[in-house]
Amino acid sequence: MTTTSFSLPSPETLAATFSPEALSGLFPAARADSFFEAMFGDASEGAYDISLVFAGAGSGELRFEFRLHQRPGHCLRCSLTYGLPQVFARHPVLDVKGLAAELAAMACGDSTSVSFELDATQTLAPDLHVIPLTVRCAGA
Repeated sequence: MTTTSFSLPSPETLAATFSPEALSGLFPAARADSFFEAMFGDASEGAYDISLVFAGAGSGELRFEFRLHQRPGHCLRCSLTYGLPQVFARHPVLDVKGLAAELAAMACGDSTSVSFELDATQTLAPDLHVIPLTVRCAGA
């Protein structure tokens, strides 16, 4: 089977497609509480809130970021966020594979092959860490 890359829509179209409102609909803020409930048995144990933002596109790739915002009274730096890409990739509550498929469908239409990659956690500020998410879609 031969695959070819889809041509991505214009940057303006992608920015409108992946607006903060659209992304919060796909990945609601409450999902962080569900994640911590599953991990620790208590959502209040979570040190950060998780949001999804569109970071751009190029070379047939869509780039997003999971933004980890420190919760009041918690320590983000103390939360071992550097091992999270592996946890995020396989945790059923976060369902990154399903999320990547939804994101690809929004930008590329009906793709036959979707892949995603979570890169290493980056520290942008003491109270903000980011896990980059790259989504690629290809068609037959």
